[in-house]
Amino acid sequence: MNTMQLYNSLTHKKEPFVTHEPGKVSLYTCGPTVYHFAHIGNLRSYIMEDVLEKALRWEGYDVLRVMNITDVGHLSSDADTGEDKMLKGAQREHKTVMEIAQYYTDAFFADCAKLNIKTPDVVQPATGMIDSYITVITKLMETGYAYFAGGNVYFDTSKLKKYYVFNDHDAEDLQSGVREGVEEDENKRNKNDFVLWFTKSKFEDQALKWDSPWGVGYPGWHIECSCISMKYCGEYLDLHCGGIDNAFPHHTNEIAQSESYLGHEWCPQWFHVHHLNTNDGKMSKSKGEFLTVSLLEEKGYDPMVYRLFCLQSHYRKALTFSWENLDNAAAAYEKLVKRIAALSQEGTVEEEAAATYKEKFQAALDNDLNTSLAVTALYDVLKAEVNDATKRALIASFDTVLGLELLEHAAALAEKETAPAAGGDPAVEALIQARAEAKAAKNWAEADRIRDELKAQGIELIDTKEGTTWKRV
Repeated sequence: MNTMQLYNSLTHKKEPFVTHEPGKVSLYTCGPTVYHFAHIGNLRSYIMEDVLEKALRWEGYDVLRVMNITDVGHLSSDADTGEDKMLKGAQREHKTVMEIAQYYTDAFFADCAKLNIKTPDVVQPATGMIDSYITVITKLMETGYAYFAGGNVYFDTSKLKKYYVFNDHDAEDLQSGVREGVEEDENKRNKNDFVLWFTKSKFEDQALKWDSPWGVGYPGWHIECSCISMKYCGEYLDLHCGGIDNAFPHHTNEIAQSESYLGHEWCPQWFHVHHLNTNDGKMSKSKGEFLTVSLLEEKGYDPMVYRLFCLQSHYRKALTFSWENLDNAAAAYEKLVKRIAALSQEGTVEEEAAATYKEKFQAALDNDLNTSLAVTALYDVLKAEVNDATKRALIASFDTVLGLELLEHAAALAEKETAPAAGGDPAVEALIQARAEAKAAKNWAEADRIRDELKAQGIELIDTKEGTTWKRV
């Protein structure tokens, strides 16, 4: 088994990826806070983490991947102030917190399915682990790492030899989620102390509360990931993933409480995916920039186009989203699928030649998950002096990692091109063509107008990955 080189956010350098138990990987992913739809910036992290997991499996590792679902206790500011996101979502939609959590959990995994993101082996909602939080917090208090003040339990960061473990992030990352003008928590002994358990907060109408040794209340955000990881992965975690936003304070606090509880190093390797930006800066819900997978689909983009768009950039670089950039990815994806659709099904695989191209692909993965080079290796296969059977076998192998559904889309395209043409209504077809042209020109208002005109005529449009079809209703 080759050794993958990964950049470690904890040491700030590329290192050989080594696991606690040879051949096995325990991988933890910070999951979504399920109070609203995930935007495509959130989903960039999950795409890149999905490629990482699939790359490890492709290289022969036995992977256990665990993800939390934050359905309680996540405040809109990581300084333990601001509004509770789950409660805010429930009030916005006049539902209970658990109804909101279930709806947006389902929506998140539906988006993941569209983007061909594998569901983790374990998905654990935070609300299902209350007893574990109480156990860990109790020990932290007994060993002097936590204290009770003003109705809440706080972690005491002054007990640590080093708190800022991810200490070379820029000011924007370090202040992620910390808003100016918030109230100072006078209960804290140190400014960096964080809440492990709330019984007193500004949220007296908090819907979810549990009995605890410190009174009726609910857990702080950070404790959930430590406890969920330890439940399923044990005392030693091999690799922890998340967006760069989470490095401070969330992951910093995870390390603080986990290692204080365990008494030894917890997770040696950290993998952080950088921001998706717009021309105005980082994409975020708070700024009203709310592009979802469903919105991309409404505008005629296949979710696989967005996945390719992400893979063409390195995960440690900020990626700038624009419609023009997405159009370029759409054109590249379409050409790629057409070239694969043109390959014949005949012949047998040339194993020796295939091994050479697999080595190039693996070298790209092992170089800090260089997905751009991995996509280039895919193009190299299409240009290679090998038969079509070898090309198809290599594409199938590489796509178990890249996850672009290339052979599936190519098969659908080939079937469409060989299917007999159905008789159509020239007037309807003309309007559909005009709508396609309006969408290509990004004239969404005109595209919607044509759709509504056809609907009024009893024509239902079906937008598929291979084009638009219609039927009378």
